[in-house]
Amino acid sequence: MDTLLVERRDGVVWLTLDRPEKKNAISNAMWYELIAVFDEVSASRDDRALVVTGAGDAFCSGADLSGVRSGDPAIAAALSGPGGSLANMRLVGRCALRLHEVPKPTIAAVNGIAAGAGCNLALGCDLVIASERARFSELFVHRGLSVDFGGSWLLPRLIGLHKAKELAFLGEIVDAREAERMGIVNQVVPADELAATVTRLADRLAHLPPLALSLTKRLLNQSFALAMNEALDAEGIAQSLNSRSPDTMEAMRAFLEKREPVFTGE
Repeated sequence: MDTLLVERRDGVVWLTLDRPEKKNAISNAMWYELIAVFDEVSASRDDRALVVTGAGDAFCSGADLSGVRSGDPAIAAALSGPGGSLANMRLVGRCALRLHEVPKPTIAAVNGIAAGAGCNLALGCDLVIASERARFSELFVHRGLSVDFGGSWLLPRLIGLHKAKELAFLGEIVDAREAERMGIVNQVVPADELAATVTRLADRLAHLPPLALSLTKRLLNQSFALAMNEALDAEGIAQSLNSRSPDTMEAMRAFLEKREPVFTGE
């Protein structure tokens, strides 16, 4: 990986955007590398949770537009010409969808600015833990752009339509505490406690039953698209699958034996 650092610790994958000199702006290469990591984590039985964070003092400042400013012909070709811009945005969309479809719990550890696509990269994770130094912005409008990386889908579901429009229309910077109050951040912690807090949370998730977590994530993600009767049918299918898994049997034995269960992911 040229733009990412990937470290595995006891079932937890730590994915660090590693372009601190650019505030971890997402280059064309990084889109492909992010997709590759999301696919690896999705397919691995050993990977039980994914943490996304940024190197240095930023989480992610959005897509790297420096090539456009500098006249880089490769970037210009990707953003202009017949079908060029749409092809580029389909790459961005594919990356956002791959993150959404990771069947393991995902956590954004937001250590600094999360702007544009970087903001929606954080919001696309299942849980968002932010440093007190974190800031969030849907700054697309200030670049003459509309919201992307799933922001048009994520924001209304997280904070409601009117507040979503406020963030997207104005592109203002929101600090960590305000983001927590709005409901786009689960928890705000002091900067020097961010890594330890996320480690504890990720470790808890990694030791829970993977199938049950994966099915719960799917049920919640699809809930806005289903009628009540459809959601109940989906729950029934999920519980039927759970009931046949060794982890569920282990949970039942542990309950009867008054001990903590040990989930293997079988």
